[in-house]
Amino acid sequence: MTSQPSHDRPILVTGAAGAVGAIGRHLTEMLLAKGHKVRALVRREDERAEALRRMGAEVVQGDLTDLTDMHRVIEGVKRIYFGMSVSAAYLEATVNVAAVARHHRVEAFVNMSQMTVSSMSITETTPSPQHKLHWLAEQALAWSGLPVVTVRPTVFMEGFFGNLAAVNILAHDELAAPFGTSRTSPISTIDVARAVAAILDDPAPHIGRAYDLTGPESADLDHYARVFSAVLGRTIRYRDVPVEAWTGKLREYGMPPHLVSHLAVMGDLHAAGLYDRMTDDVFRLTGEKPLSMYDFVKRNAAMFTKPEAAA
Repeated sequence: MTSQPSHDRPILVTGAAGAVGAIGRHLTEMLLAKGHKVRALVRREDERAEALRRMGAEVVQGDLTDLTDMHRVIEGVKRIYFGMSVSAAYLEATVNVAAVARHHRVEAFVNMSQMTVSSMSITETTPSPQHKLHWLAEQALAWSGLPVVTVRPTVFMEGFFGNLAAVNILAHDELAAPFGTSRTSPISTIDVARAVAAILDDPAPHIGRAYDLTGPESADLDHYARVFSAVLGRTIRYRDVPVEAWTGKLREYGMPPHLVSHLAVMGDLHAAGLYDRMTDDVFRLTGEKPLSMYDFVKRNAAMFTKPEAAA
């Protein structure tokens, strides 16, 4: 796949310094490698912002819900990647950015949504307030007249199988989650970033389309526990936990109520089998198969290994 020639006008990447999964950071690096200029939006100046500058990005600070900030950030860009973490302000931010993007006549607006939205409608929703915000945001973008491309990934490996799983794997050699015996097809955020980079590199063929992104397999948690065991060299077992107990632990970790509510619904939908879904959209967009759970665990083995064992 060949890149389009580099242009003077940069591509805007929102959430460029994001922590969980770091889609924005991966995307920034990939677009720069393709010869594009990147304007990386961050919420605050810190080491992550400096790392983006060292990559070669133009780093700007701003608030997605602030109109003045978005005029300053969007003016002069040609294409936008819009991604935002789970937040009660998600819809406000989407509409604010979209309004300013339309004013500045951007040529492509890639919106990061969620795969569950694919099955939602004006009469069908989920109990998650975040799912509803994503669905409403997609409606607003459809009405906006912007040249939109929608990307809907399933659950991230870096979330449920990374940060949320590591504590119990380290302490108890358990992959603990409220998924029952259901199957799920998690995707790495690296593959999500690769798919978005392919779209932004040459957006014209993708305008008006939606892509549902999954990993390379759909399997139950016992299977994924065996994968962890094979990579880590010790037995990891899956333990199905009640969603109430699981979300109670998340609250103890200090997670915001809006995020906890969303994760609880994701747990319930998993247990109901609604995350057993597969597409080949990553391969169609990038020409490469998405990262397997085996390779994800291998890349991140240190996260699941006690320091004394690693020494």
